[in-house]
Amino acid sequence: MRKVFLSAVFGMCMIFHAAGQNDADRIVGVYFAEYEGEESKVSIFKDDDGTYTAQVIWVKEKYDENGNLKTDDKNPDKSKRNTPCDEIVLIEKMSYNSRKDCWTDAKIYDPARGIKANAECSFTEDGRLKVRGSVMGIGMSVYWDKLE
Repeated sequence: MRKVFLSAVFGMCMIFHAAGQNDADRIVGVYFAEYEGEESKVSIFKDDDGTYTAQVIWVKEKYDENGNLKTDDKNPDKSKRNTPCDEIVLIEKMSYNSRKDCWTDAKIYDPARGIKANAECSFTEDGRLKVRGSVMGIGMSVYWDKLE
């Protein structure tokens, strides 16, 4: 009887763990984002360590007025200033907080300003991804629409 009970408890723990993983993976996909007049697509994917990364994969206007590919020229890390605008990593090492039903513990990079801020992502009731960046309590939110 004890073995049956322990097996049932173990089975329930595995089901709840798997459900939590599925909740966390809801964020995975491709999103349409518009920010400061720039239209882009951002891919959010799960890394091997279980955290999530958001990376630009498409920019509507990826060339400047001279026909040159736009790059991450405002990045404070000089080694990343030649990164093409459609390859910029916006968020790294984001993790899921099941209690708050949001993704946190990461920094978001703003390539328009060349700054990093604390990041928090959550879904709105209508299914949009709310992406919030804040520095010392002052923040701004943008909304991304899931495409796939």
